[in-house]
Amino acid sequence: MYLLNLFCYLITVLAGGTGSIKLIRGLSSITSELFIIVNVGDNFWLHGLYICPDIDTTIYGLAGILDKKRGWGIKDDSFNFIKNMKKLDEDSWFKIGDKDLITHIIRTKLINEGLSLSQATRYICRKYRIQNDVIPATDTPIETRIVTDKGDLNIQDFWVKFKGKPRVHDVYYNNIENAKSNKQVIKSLRSSRSIIIAPGNPVSSIGPIISIKSVYEELKSNKDKILAISPIIGRKPISGPAGKYLKSKNIEISPLGIAKFYSKFIRKLVVHNSDLNFADSIMNINVKTYNTNIIMRNKRDEVNLAKFISTIW
Repeated sequence: MYLLNLFCYLITVLAGGTGSIKLIRGLSSITSELFIIVNVGDNFWLHGLYICPDIDTTIYGLAGILDKKRGWGIKDDSFNFIKNMKKLDEDSWFKIGDKDLITHIIRTKLINEGLSLSQATRYICRKYRIQNDVIPATDTPIETRIVTDKGDLNIQDFWVKFKGKPRVHDVYYNNIENAKSNKQVIKSLRSSRSIIIAPGNPVSSIGPIISIKSVYEELKSNKDKILAISPIIGRKPISGPAGKYLKSKNIEISPLGIAKFYSKFIRKLVVHNSDLNFADSIMNINVKTYNTNIIMRNKRDEVNLAKFISTIW
């Protein structure tokens, strides 16, 4: 009986990164009425291929083939392609698996034939038998850039090539002023009863999505149905370089900092059980907190968090 009442309506998730796919898997296990708007700021060209890390992580996660240990790529993959690229003195710093390579080849072929990123994504989702709607935030090419003491870097260069070591001075989204949201993005935001901001990196995973003007305005007009999950516990990010990025944007590294960052379009924030001390400060900016375990170490944690969220509306 309880499961029948879980999300018996459309729900949209804003997603990007490894934290997001964990929540998406949990939500998809209790509802089929799921739209997933995915970050495209980390998309880039390499070896003549158009690579979309967050889109692919979402697809592989929903298809049940994601390498959970690494948090990216396909499980049980081999790396003969990249090993041979290295032998020929070609770039080999971005680890493309042999199975993963097929996705990039198909996407690039479709785009070169004139299809949009959204159309190519739908085609690939059908190939992987994905039932949910995976929607790129925009078909307009945008690029997340990291300003560092080593120069102005593409996010993949910063995080993968240089292993996130350079000092970060700023983060910005190249060409964001020209980005147009896909019609399906706006339609899903308007038609959904609930909108969830996944616990992805606020600056690099969610930031490019909410910086698209039409998306930002749509979120502002629907704030009563928007909930975010904090990617910060105490004063530390759950994973990844979120701390460096937040600091570069002068955003406090805490659940309160996250609440302030999203405050123009959220009414609710889910925080970890240990962060109840932030509740009053967050309430002062008109955001209500809900506390539970937000660390998703396994499938049970993913489903439990999804179920908890379902009780908030």
